[in-house]
Amino acid sequence: MKSLAELKAIKEKTQAAVGMRQDNEDKIRILVGMATCGIAAGARPVLAALVEEVEKRNLHNVSVSQTGCIGVCQYEPVIEVVAPNEEKVTYVKVTAEKAVRIINDHIVNGNVVTEYTIGSVAK
Repeated sequence: MKSLAELKAIKEKTQAAVGMRQDNEDKIRILVGMATCGIAAGARPVLAALVEEVEKRNLHNVSVSQTGCIGVCQYEPVIEVVAPNEEKVTYVKVTAEKAVRIINDHIVNGNVVTEYTIGSVAK
C-alpha cells in the first residue's frame, strides 16, 4: 500500500465483500457481534456462513454487518436480526450451521428460530 487512494480502494472492496451495513430502511439487517469475546467464541465462521448464505440465495433485501460488543459475552457468538417494523431478535451461541438455519427459517420464511434466541437460554 503506497497511497491513500490505494487504502480507500481496499476499504471499498472489503466493505462490498462483507456486505457492510447500508443506510436502507427497508432492508433486513443481520448484525454479528465481532468484539474480542465474539471472535474468541467463533463469530468469524458465523459471519462467513451468513454472508455466503445470503449471497447463495441472492437475498438483495438483507445486509450482514459486523458490530462491536452486544453485551452478553457469555452467550457469544451473538447475532441480531433487525427487520423493518418488527422487534429485534437476538440469537445466541450461534454456529455456522445454526446461521444457515436462521437464514432459511427466519429470513426467508419469516419464522423465528426460538430455540436459538436469548429468551430460550436465559431462562
